[in-house]
Amino acid sequence: MQRIEHRACFGGWQDVYRHPSDVLGCDMTIGVYFPPQAADGHCPVLYWLSGLGCNEQNFITKAGAQRYAAEHGIVLVAPDTSPRGDDVADADGYDLGKGAGFYVDATQAPWAAHYWMYDYVVNELPALVEAGFPVTDARAISGHSMGGHGALVVALRNPGRYRSVSAFAPIVAPSQVPWGEKAFGAYLGDDREAWKRYDATALVAAASERLPLLVDQGDADEFLDVQLKPHLLQAACDAAGHPLTLRMQPGHDHSYYFIQSFIGEHIAHHAAALRG
Repeated sequence: MQRIEHRACFGGWQDVYRHPSDVLGCDMTIGVYFPPQAADGHCPVLYWLSGLGCNEQNFITKAGAQRYAAEHGIVLVAPDTSPRGDDVADADGYDLGKGAGFYVDATQAPWAAHYWMYDYVVNELPALVEAGFPVTDARAISGHSMGGHGALVVALRNPGRYRSVSAFAPIVAPSQVPWGEKAFGAYLGDDREAWKRYDATALVAAASERLPLLVDQGDADEFLDVQLKPHLLQAACDAAGHPLTLRMQPGHDHSYYFIQSFIGEHIAHHAAALRG
């Protein structure tokens, strides 16, 4: 880990690190916030997965999460959203390629050479964090939009690994919406059965752990009806008996103003689980 940013923040430190990734075959950057409690001992970790077009900077500069992480003594880890570099495949637009890894392990050329964001988030990143920083193995995960999709999928597919999971405006059914169909078709190919491994609405039916899902969704979100469709997650959870708290927030859109408004409640939710 090479530290490339180091800034005092709410009694702790907001850092950014660069490291070579064996899984992705490129250098990656991650934002890491250390609360003041980390100076005296190990702290639990909340992993944050960002959305389309983002990198590690969006969350650490826009969400206002450090204040609450400092209050609860939680380390925040926010990785980039895709592999980067001159030899990494890309596409025109914001919803495929760099900045749009969709937290899957790609099987199709040219994406399969680098786009293994699921493996990176589940395995390589926490191994590096837990080996190199003053953290415990108590983990939580959250995210926004594409990252909300990633958080739900990672938690549902890895029982026992996370104490809690939450999401802001997640793409809950990527197999059924344009963003997901475009990305999954490119990264995973035409076999829609393979897509279900990365679709939260499909995964809840067979989930072996009933980890409660907390989802906030703005009712004025410009992507609500076409790309997000939270009612599909509600229906899937109702059918499976999976605990879900879906909160429709009046007047809120898809922006980080929405995340700022409720990030304190989400971090408190995770803090309660991480202390358990």
